[in-house]
Amino acid sequence: MTASLIQTIALYKSYENDGVVTPVLFDINLKIEKGEFVAIMGPSGSGKSTLMHILGFLDTHSSGEYLFQGQSTGVFEDDDLARIRATRVSFVFQAFNLLPRTTVLENVMLPLLYHPSIALHDRETLALKAVATVGLTDRKNYVSSQLSGGQKQRAAIARALVTNPDVIFADEPTGNLDSASGIAVMEALQKLNDDGHTIILVTHEQATAEHARRILHIRDGRIDADMKDFKRVIVNGNGRLK
Repeated sequence: MTASLIQTIALYKSYENDGVVTPVLFDINLKIEKGEFVAIMGPSGSGKSTLMHILGFLDTHSSGEYLFQGQSTGVFEDDDLARIRATRVSFVFQAFNLLPRTTVLENVMLPLLYHPSIALHDRETLALKAVATVGLTDRKNYVSSQLSGGQKQRAAIARALVTNPDVIFADEPTGNLDSASGIAVMEALQKLNDDGHTIILVTHEQATAEHARRILHIRDGRIDADMKDFKRVIVNGNGRLK
C-alpha cells in the first residue's frame, strides 16, 4: 500500500515566550494524497498558517507525528530539511517575494541555484517551461516591478513550479489582488493541479477556497470540517463549485 504524501497523527503545536505557553494546534489528524488540491480555511488566529508552515517544513510541531511520504519527519537532520525545502516543496506567498530589479525569467530560475541535481545547462530551459505554463512567456524579460499584481503572482507560481516539487503550498495567494487577477491566479493553480501537481492552499476567502477539490476548516486550532471530493464547474469562465 502506497503511503500518503502527508499524514499527521495527533499533531500538537504550541509556542513559549517568557515562560508562557500558547497552544496553537490540537490533535490534528490528517491525510493528504498525491495530486490533491486542498484548501485550508479558518478565521484569523485559527492556526491555519501554522499548520501549513509545519507541513511545508518552515516550522516544527511540538508533539504528535508528521509523516512525509511515509517517513517520520522527526528523524530529519538540518541538511535533510534544507534538501527537502530545495527540491520537494515550494511556496507561493501573498507578498510575491520577487526581486524587483530582476526579470521574470531570472526570478523563476532562482530556486535552481540551490537545487543539488539540476545541471547548469538545464536551468534556463526549465525556467522557460515554467514561465510558459503560467502564460508569461511574453513577459519573461520584464523586470518584476513592471508587472501587474496578478502577473507577479503568476511569476511566483512559476518560480514555485520550476523545481517540480512534490507539493506547492500557497499562502493567501490572492490576498493582494483584485478579483479578476485573483481568478487568473487560481486558474493557474487549477491547471497545475489538473496536470498532477499537489496544491495546498491557505485562505480566508470562501470564493478562493472553492477552486480546490477539498476544503479543511480549522477553528481554535482544531479541524472542525473536512469537505472532500468537490467537482469544480465553470461559471462565467471562473472555476467555482456549484
